[in-house]
Amino acid sequence: MITVLAGGVGAARLLSGLVRTQRGDDITAIVNVGDDLELYGLHISPDLDTVTYTLAERIDPGRGWGLADETWHAMATLGELGGPDWFNLGDRDLGTHLYRTGRLHEGATLAEVTAEITNALGVDVRIVPATNDRLRTKVSVMDPGLGGPSHEIDFQRYFVERAHSVPITGVRFQGAEAATPAPGVLDAIGQAERVVIAPSNPIVSIAPVLAVPGIRQAVTERRDDVVAVSPIVAGAALKGPADRMLDELGLESSVVGIARWYTSLAATLVIDRADAALAGAVEAEGMRCVVTDTVMSTPDVAGTLGATVLAGHTT
Repeated sequence: MITVLAGGVGAARLLSGLVRTQRGDDITAIVNVGDDLELYGLHISPDLDTVTYTLAERIDPGRGWGLADETWHAMATLGELGGPDWFNLGDRDLGTHLYRTGRLHEGATLAEVTAEITNALGVDVRIVPATNDRLRTKVSVMDPGLGGPSHEIDFQRYFVERAHSVPITGVRFQGAEAATPAPGVLDAIGQAERVVIAPSNPIVSIAPVLAVPGIRQAVTERRDDVVAVSPIVAGAALKGPADRMLDELGLESSVVGIARWYTSLAATLVIDRADAALAGAVEAEGMRCVVTDTVMSTPDVAGTLGATVLAGHTT
């Protein structure tokens, strides 16, 4: 069994590569829910949906999120009525959120609803939220026009409404202390042949998963079998603000900085060929370094990366 700590587009693409070399039902994805939000009366789980839609081969390939062949009539109407339309949901995507919200109101857990959605969409990979409890990522931003030199906002307000364009001074995971891992999460980590940390934003995609009590310890105990894939290539994030967030928090936006972030959790770091010259510096941080192509521009590259991650060496 393979267990992947996952969040966002990079994780979804890696998982799509892993299923090219591994049976889907032998893979468990433990997915970030710190990005979740309640909006329009709906419970929205962006990372769970991105992973699910990608593995169901229904993702919009251009955006990397949402469903392909989407329409936007509901949001257009909402805007005409003067409602908050800063967070776009496509008409077909709304069906997922309506189903999730209804089932949660009926008393189902988020893990149960996620299993129902993945089964309905024909996804073999077991996709599990890190926790069924309420966990929300809060970002402290430098935005003098809104309440002073630094104030805290919801992650999606930072990421979507402000297009992650304002500097950050801190990140907090509200509710983490009281949360418990979703059923099966700790077993999936403890029993896995390989634990993979996907090339997701380490600060707001992987750290919220690790903030759930018990998960970090479970991963640390498996360190020798843990492989992390760097989300930073040649000093930059391929998608999203991971590089800027690292810089703004006083951390190094490089594969060496990622090695420092993950060295207590993973024995191996997979980096891109563009950073091959830094392999020695990565190993100096206490991690074995594997150099390969990590930019998943095609399904074949994603599949080769998946095979490399499972092998623990370049294939």
